[in-house]
Amino acid sequence: LRDYQGARLEAIGDDLVAVQVTMAGATLETDVQAYADCAAAQHALDEGYGFARNIRRKVDQEGSIWRGDAVYTLSKSLPRGETTIDAEVVVSGCLEAGVPTV
Repeated sequence: LRDYQGARLEAIGDDLVAVQVTMAGATLETDVQAYADCAAAQHALDEGYGFARNIRRKVDQEGSIWRGDAVYTLSKSLPRGETTIDAEVVVSGCLEAGVPTV
């Protein structure tokens, strides 16, 4: 069972946000990455942006605790790149999957 233990967001520029998440019960790094994406997507919507792009991602595991550290750029239009997030679509998917969005 996944235990989402918190997400912390910090603005590090006009359109940059750092996201740190902690969870237990993850089975893959992608579980932690998805949690960070959910937090970043909700933050993008809260700040009036429609999109985000992941520019750095780090995942660590210590015992059963997983931690993710990621940085995203926020934008009003779809950014270029492979790791883009349509904030509305991602938040909807997160809510459907039971992943907190902060």
